[in-house]
Amino acid sequence: MSLSVIILAAGAGTRMRSLKPKVLHELAGLPMVEHVYNTSRALGAKQVQVVYGHGGDLLKEQCQHFNVEWALQDKQSGTAHAVQQASPNISDDDVALILYGDVPLIKAETLDALVENVSGNNISLLTVNLDDPTGYGRIVREGKKVVAIVEHKDASAEVKTIQEVNTGILAVRAGYLNECLSKVGNNNVQGEYYLTDIIALAVSDGNEVVTTQPEHSFEVEGVNDRKQLSRLERIHQREIAEKLLTDGIALADPERLDVRGELNAGNDSYIDINCVFIGEVNLGTNVNVGAGCVIKNSTIACDCIIKPYSVIEDAVIDKKTEVGPFARVRPGTHLKENSRVGNFVEIKNTELGENSKASHLSYLGDSEIGKDVNIGAGTITCNYDGANKFKTIIKDGAFIGSDTQLVAPVTVGKNATVGAGSTITKDVEDEALTLSRSPQKSIKGWQRPKKK
Repeated sequence: MSLSVIILAAGAGTRMRSLKPKVLHELAGLPMVEHVYNTSRALGAKQVQVVYGHGGDLLKEQCQHFNVEWALQDKQSGTAHAVQQASPNISDDDVALILYGDVPLIKAETLDALVENVSGNNISLLTVNLDDPTGYGRIVREGKKVVAIVEHKDASAEVKTIQEVNTGILAVRAGYLNECLSKVGNNNVQGEYYLTDIIALAVSDGNEVVTTQPEHSFEVEGVNDRKQLSRLERIHQREIAEKLLTDGIALADPERLDVRGELNAGNDSYIDINCVFIGEVNLGTNVNVGAGCVIKNSTIACDCIIKPYSVIEDAVIDKKTEVGPFARVRPGTHLKENSRVGNFVEIKNTELGENSKASHLSYLGDSEIGKDVNIGAGTITCNYDGANKFKTIIKDGAFIGSDTQLVAPVTVGKNATVGAGSTITKDVEDEALTLSRSPQKSIKGWQRPKKK
């Protein structure tokens, strides 16, 4: 049987106190619903449908990269009604898996086990045991057999002692799901159609309700407010930290790590406190990342040192390179082996050659810099004329003196020297010394202005 997934994401989430749909609130840099979508795809689902309602236009806009079918629940009339907006679109013999856009940490392994239990018209239900099950529907059994789900408000004192509760996540053959949904009524205080009612229908039809449990209860925790979202964020980050530690990466403090995407790191690397990794980041072996760094969609090779409070985005950094502290490496930058970008240097769309250094207070944009080049403090590549950008080329072995402006397009030749305080507007020859200072002079007896 093929697998089709229905993700319920129509709720308003009023307790989030936000104008955007609850499922768009982010966990680890991604909307909660995207975590659920990614897990669905990891299961190999041939079809994913998202049931939307509140804030639907914004949801579809921000999730337009999803490969899904959208099903509108125009009026929120309960979970069974929500599922009914999508379930008729599934082939009768497919397994329908019901997930929730505000339950972001459900694991693919847990769902695999759940789906494997589907056979015939049996329902495979995910349950969990809680120390405090207050508010949850209780799983009522006769012996080992599930006979009903009783909501907390309807439960007797005896039923309220049951710690096994319903998570709402289930898998069932789509044809039988639709058959059950057609029989669900709304004879309750809320006047809504509840998905849990299909359990009693299945039991009355003589079908078995097979249960599976997750390894961790947090997998099935839903988010209703920002406090719950914050709690799941730290759980998720702690799981990432534990995997990194297991893989041989040292963390100064696992509680002060934020990975908002995918971090791959070689062993013997070290990550100090309060670092943020966004998108896909790859660190080689023996990389040292100082406190407070932000690294996004970048590759950093072995034996590099990233000093504190540096920002690196969409860059490639070769081995034995040093960056920072307080450096900004912007998109399109390639720092070659044993190069150095120091404090308060901003570098963008630039190749910095082997053994070349820009140690202090410089801006290097749209540049091609050779090997063994020294960039003096305060150097600026003037790459933008207000309408277009131009390239600066600095060849191997050049020495650029402090406080130099290189007005692009311009080329500085091999082993050339540019004197401090120069503004270079023409190409500089190989081996030459070039400077553009005005002659120094002194005015004797000159008086400084005084305050009136």
